[in-house]
Amino acid sequence: MPALTGYDETLPISLLTGFLGSGKTTFLRRVLETAACADTAVVINEIGAIGLDHYLVETVDGPVLELPGGCLCCAVREDLAATLRGLLTRRDQGSGPKFRRVVIETTGLADPAPILFTLGADAMLDTRLRLDRVVTTVDATTGAGTLARFGEAARQVAMADRLLVTKTDLAPFTGALRDGLLRLNPAVQPLLAADLTDAGALLFGGETSLRPRSWPAPPEGAHTHGVRTEAIVLAHDPSRLDFALALGGLARRRGEDLLRVKGLIRFSDSPGKVAFVQGAQHALYPPTWLADWPDADRRNRLVFVVQDMPLETLLDCFAFAAAAPHRPRAETAKHDHGEAATCSI
Repeated sequence: MPALTGYDETLPISLLTGFLGSGKTTFLRRVLETAACADTAVVINEIGAIGLDHYLVETVDGPVLELPGGCLCCAVREDLAATLRGLLTRRDQGSGPKFRRVVIETTGLADPAPILFTLGADAMLDTRLRLDRVVTTVDATTGAGTLARFGEAARQVAMADRLLVTKTDLAPFTGALRDGLLRLNPAVQPLLAADLTDAGALLFGGETSLRPRSWPAPPEGAHTHGVRTEAIVLAHDPSRLDFALALGGLARRRGEDLLRVKGLIRFSDSPGKVAFVQGAQHALYPPTWLADWPDADRRNRLVFVVQDMPLETLLDCFAFAAAAPHRPRAETAKHDHGEAATCSI
């Protein structure tokens, strides 16, 4: 990866996007573990009321900020601009770390175009930040079907300067997926995450992105009909077996509609530890074990991104642990098709 010398007034910023469960956070952690990217400021956006991904980004020697509740391309675009302005101001004043690059990790349902518009339309950000590149992760196990079903995934691929195919240890990179990617973005050859020798160089390449810095008018974010976020809280600590039966049964019966699940759970038969659990569609991943709760909120909580799945279905699955919906103070953001998504601001 090209070395950056000094603290340039114009700093590179990269956008890391990709559909739900495609491995964005895993790749970001890999980037931040490299010495060359230690001085990177990270802004993480999650859709839903309970943010979790930032607990897995612990190696960055710099500020990690989260914009919970709402997609960057709709409800919180001004929050994004304000966050970036605040980062730069604190850096200039010497009250924060002297980071030399910025990365935004978007929610899996984000349309990149309005986010890039925000960076180019804000006068301060356009002067101080240089768009390095847009990197989109694509899951080899579900990527072809995801591109066919979800317009968001197609837009993420079409806007990419680099395409990174993940999870090839679980499924081969098929010709169908390659053809789908090239139809959407013929100028970019997909790369395999397993073949990368320098993850930082993929996210920050040192040259200006070939994508436009601005558009004649603000593009509007569009979301797939029927996709929404639900969050539930478990009143009791479940056993590992009961939890696995509940979540595994849901993934088996409704995996096509279970776009993403993430949660923090303390199991009754694993005292003293907290598990970060996650899955996407039919796939459930091994938990990441934390020594303790990462914040003052010590409730067992799960965040679901689902399509056409009622809240009652989720509550029924976890009724053994007295599940209840989580309903924070929120504003309602209208998406396309007239559907409302709840966004905590």
